[in-house]
Amino acid sequence: MIRFDDIKDVFLVKGATDLRKGIDGYAALVLGELGRSPTDHSLYLFCNRNRNKLKCLYYDGTGFWLLYKRMNKGHFKWIRSENSEAVTITHQQLTWLLEGLKIEQKYAFKNVEKPFI
Repeated sequence: MIRFDDIKDVFLVKGATDLRKGIDGYAALVLGELGRSPTDHSLYLFCNRNRNKLKCLYYDGTGFWLLYKRMNKGHFKWIRSENSEAVTITHQQLTWLLEGLKIEQKYAFKNVEKPFI
Protein backbone atom coordinates (compact mmCIF):
# COMPACT_ATOMS: atom_id res chain seq x y z
CA MET A 1 0.00 0.00 0.00
CA ILE A 2 1.32 3.44 -0.85
CA ARG A 3 1.33 5.89 2.03
CA PHE A 4 1.80 9.28 0.43
CA ASP A 5 2.77 10.76 3.81
CA ASP A 6 5.88 8.55 3.74
CA ILE A 7 7.14 10.01 0.45
CA LYS A 8 10.31 11.91 1.27
CA ASP A 9 10.66 14.06 -1.87
CA VAL A 10 8.80 14.43 -5.16
CA PHE A 11 10.98 14.89 -8.25
CA LEU A 12 9.53 16.05 -11.55
CA VAL A 13 11.77 15.05 -14.46
CA LYS A 14 11.67 17.97 -16.89
CA GLY A 15 11.12 17.39 -20.59
CA ALA A 16 9.59 14.42 -22.37
CA THR A 17 10.31 10.80 -21.46
CA ASP A 18 9.59 7.64 -23.45
CA LEU A 19 6.81 6.03 -21.39
CA ARG A 20 7.27 2.56 -22.89
CA LYS A 21 9.77 1.72 -20.15
CA GLY A 22 9.06 -0.50 -17.17
CA ILE A 23 10.22 -0.29 -13.58
CA ASP A 24 13.81 -1.29 -14.39
CA GLY A 25 14.01 1.26 -17.21
CA TYR A 26 12.87 4.15 -15.02
CA ALA A 27 15.10 3.01 -12.13
CA ALA A 28 18.07 3.00 -14.53
CA LEU A 29 17.11 6.49 -15.76
CA VAL A 30 16.92 7.82 -12.17
CA LEU A 31 20.30 6.29 -11.33
CA GLY A 32 22.11 7.04 -14.60
CA GLU A 33 20.79 10.40 -15.77
CA LEU A 34 19.73 11.99 -12.49
CA GLY A 35 22.47 10.50 -10.31
CA ARG A 36 19.98 9.59 -7.58
CA SER A 37 19.13 6.31 -5.93
CA PRO A 38 15.72 4.99 -7.04
CA THR A 39 15.32 3.35 -3.61
CA ASP A 40 15.52 6.58 -1.58
CA HIS A 41 11.75 6.65 -0.86
CA SER A 42 11.24 9.55 -3.29
CA LEU A 43 8.58 9.75 -6.00
CA TYR A 44 9.84 10.35 -9.55
CA LEU A 45 7.45 11.73 -12.19
CA PHE A 46 7.88 11.27 -15.95
CA CYS A 47 5.70 12.71 -18.74
CA ASN A 48 5.32 11.96 -22.46
CA ARG A 49 5.85 14.42 -25.32
CA ASN A 50 2.13 15.24 -25.66
CA ARG A 51 1.89 15.83 -21.88
CA ASN A 52 -1.32 13.80 -21.61
CA LYS A 53 0.24 10.77 -19.86
CA LEU A 54 2.57 10.41 -16.92
CA LYS A 55 4.21 7.67 -14.90
CA CYS A 56 5.43 7.74 -11.31
CA LEU A 57 8.17 5.53 -9.90
CA TYR A 58 8.20 4.97 -6.14
CA TYR A 59 10.02 2.56 -3.83
CA ASP A 60 8.16 1.84 -0.58
CA GLY A 61 10.81 -0.24 1.20
CA THR A 62 9.61 -3.64 -0.01
CA GLY A 63 9.35 -3.04 -3.75
CA PHE A 64 8.71 -0.60 -6.56
CA TRP A 65 5.43 0.98 -7.60
CA LEU A 66 4.89 2.18 -11.17
CA LEU A 67 1.81 4.41 -11.37
CA TYR A 68 0.29 5.57 -14.66
CA LYS A 69 -2.20 8.35 -15.36
CA ARG A 70 -3.72 9.44 -18.67
CA MET A 71 -5.72 12.66 -19.05
CA ASN A 72 -9.00 12.23 -20.93
CA LYS A 73 -9.10 15.92 -21.83
CA GLY A 74 -6.35 18.51 -21.78
CA HIS A 75 -2.78 17.94 -20.69
CA PHE A 76 -0.49 18.17 -17.69
CA LYS A 77 1.13 21.56 -17.08
CA TRP A 78 4.63 20.10 -17.35
CA ILE A 79 7.94 21.97 -17.15
CA ARG A 80 9.47 21.83 -20.62
CA SER A 81 13.19 21.34 -21.09
CA GLU A 82 15.54 19.72 -23.60
CA ASN A 83 17.51 17.91 -20.91
CA SER A 84 16.27 15.43 -18.33
CA GLU A 85 16.91 17.40 -15.18
CA ALA A 86 14.73 16.91 -12.14
CA VAL A 87 13.18 19.57 -9.95
CA THR A 88 11.76 19.06 -6.49
CA ILE A 89 8.08 19.89 -6.04
CA THR A 90 5.92 19.89 -2.93
CA HIS A 91 3.12 17.46 -2.15
CA GLN A 92 0.63 20.29 -2.81
CA GLN A 93 2.20 20.97 -6.22
CA LEU A 94 1.92 17.25 -6.99
CA THR A 95 -1.80 17.39 -6.22
CA TRP A 96 -2.24 20.42 -8.48
CA LEU A 97 -0.29 18.74 -11.28
CA LEU A 98 -2.35 15.55 -11.10
CA GLU A 99 -5.54 17.63 -11.25
CA GLY A 100 -4.36 19.34 -14.45
CA LEU A 101 -3.40 22.65 -12.83
CA LYS A 102 -0.14 24.59 -12.97
CA ILE A 103 2.31 23.73 -10.21
CA GLU A 104 2.84 27.43 -9.54
CA GLN A 105 -0.48 28.69 -8.23
CA LYS A 106 -0.86 32.20 -6.87
CA TYR A 107 -3.48 31.04 -4.39
CA ALA A 108 -4.67 27.64 -3.24
CA PHE A 109 -8.24 28.98 -3.19
CA LYS A 110 -10.02 32.17 -4.11
CA ASN A 111 -10.15 34.65 -1.26
CA VAL A 112 -13.70 35.99 -1.04
CA GLU A 113 -14.52 38.72 1.43
CA LYS A 114 -18.07 38.64 2.72
CA PRO A 115 -19.50 41.65 4.49
CA PHE A 116 -20.70 41.03 8.00
CA ILE A 117 -24.13 42.39 8.85
